[in-house]
Amino acid sequence: MSTNFLARDQKSVWHPFDIFQNVENIFIERSKGINLYTSDGRNIKDMVSSWWTNLHGHNHPHIVSAIQRQAEVLSHAIFSGFTHEPAIRLAERLLEILPNKMEKIFYSDNGSTAVEVGLKIAIQHWHNLGDKKTKILAFEGCYHGDTFGAMSLAGPEPFNQPFAPHLFQVTYLPFPNAVNWQQVENILQTELSTGQYAAIVYEPMIQGVGGMRLFDCNLQDSVLDTCKKNNVLLVADEVMTGFGRTGKLFASEYLKTKPDIVCMSKGITGGFLPLGATAITQNVYKVFVSSDKKKLFLHGHSYTGNPLACAAANASLDLLLNVFCMQQLQAISTWQASFAESLRGHSSLEWANSLGTILTINLVPKEKQGYFDSRAEQAYKFFIDRNLLLRPMGNVVYLSPPYCATENDMSEAYDAILAYLEK
Repeated sequence: MSTNFLARDQKSVWHPFDIFQNVENIFIERSKGINLYTSDGRNIKDMVSSWWTNLHGHNHPHIVSAIQRQAEVLSHAIFSGFTHEPAIRLAERLLEILPNKMEKIFYSDNGSTAVEVGLKIAIQHWHNLGDKKTKILAFEGCYHGDTFGAMSLAGPEPFNQPFAPHLFQVTYLPFPNAVNWQQVENILQTELSTGQYAAIVYEPMIQGVGGMRLFDCNLQDSVLDTCKKNNVLLVADEVMTGFGRTGKLFASEYLKTKPDIVCMSKGITGGFLPLGATAITQNVYKVFVSSDKKKLFLHGHSYTGNPLACAAANASLDLLLNVFCMQQLQAISTWQASFAESLRGHSSLEWANSLGTILTINLVPKEKQGYFDSRAEQAYKFFIDRNLLLRPMGNVVYLSPPYCATENDMSEAYDAILAYLEK
C-alpha cells in the first residue's frame, strides 16, 4: 500500500525544504507518543518533535478529545466582529504566563505570520505616533520564517537569494561574543544614534535554523537593554523557543530585558494544528486605539482564531502546566546537559551545547557550504536507518524531543550520535 502512496506522492506533492535529494520520503501510517509508525512495520522515534512542534507526544488523548469536543460545537467562524470561548480563554491564559505584562493577543496561523504581525505592529506603532522610525535591527545568522517580511529579517543567505531584490533592508549586528563585543557595541551605538530604528527582532537565547547557536545571556541582554533605552521596540521571536523548549516556559525569561512584542507558534497547539499568536504590551497597543480608521491595525487571516486550533492550544497548556510535564522538562534538560558535557573535546566537533530540552552539536566543517553541507543528508540517512528522526542542518546535529521522551529514548539517540561520530 505504501508503495502506491509514495508513487502518488512523488507525482503530485511538492514537499517543503526538500534538500535531501537522494533519500526517499517515508510513508507514515499513524503515530503515538514519540513514535511515527510506517506501513512496513517500522517505528521511528521523532527526536526533533516534527520541526519543534510536538510537545507532549503524537496523538495525545487529552488534545485529541479537546479537538473532537470543539468540532461538535464550533469548527470555525469569522473572527472580525465575532468571538468565541476557546480564543478568549487561550488569550487570557497566554497573558498570564508570558514574560513582561502583555495586554493583547493577536492570532494568526503559523510562525512566519506571527512574526509578520509583530513586525507590522512595530512599524505601524511609530507611524501612528508620527515618528519616522522605519529601520529594523536583527542578528547575523537569524531566521524568522519564509514570508517576505520574515525573509527580509534573515536576509538573502542561505535560503532567499532569488528574492534579494524584493527584500527590505535590515541592519545586522554580529552574533555577539567575547571577541567581537566591542565591534557589536560600536555598530549598535552608531546605528541607534540616528534615531531611525523602529524595532529589533531577535530569537531569545538561541538561534534556530540559523545554526542552533546559543547566545551569551549577558551579551544579548546588553544589546536589548541598549535598544530599549534608545526607545527601540523589542520583538521576541519565541516561535521555536516558546512553551518549555528551553527549560523555561519562554526563553525571554532568561533575560532581564523583557520584550514589547512576543511571537509564538510551533508548540502552541502541542503539534496538532497550525496557529500563530503575537502578544503586545499596553504601551504598544494603545497607539492603535483611535477614531482615525487609518490608525487601526488592518490585518487579518481567513482562519484567525480558529476554534479547533485554540481548543488544541488550551488542552496543550493544560498538559504543559501540569507538575508531571515540568518534571519531564527538568529530566530531559538534565540528560541533554550531561550528554553535551560528555561530548566536549571530541575531535569531530567544534562544540556541543544544550539549553533546556535542546541539544546542539557542531561538526567540524569540511565544506564551506553551511546549511547545504553534504553531511546533513548523510547524517539524516544514518539516523533514519536506525529508526531515529534527526534532521541535521548542514554540519549541525540537534535533538529536540517531545516532552514524553524517556531516558531509554534519549539513550538510544545518544548511542546513535556516538556511533555516527566514530564512523
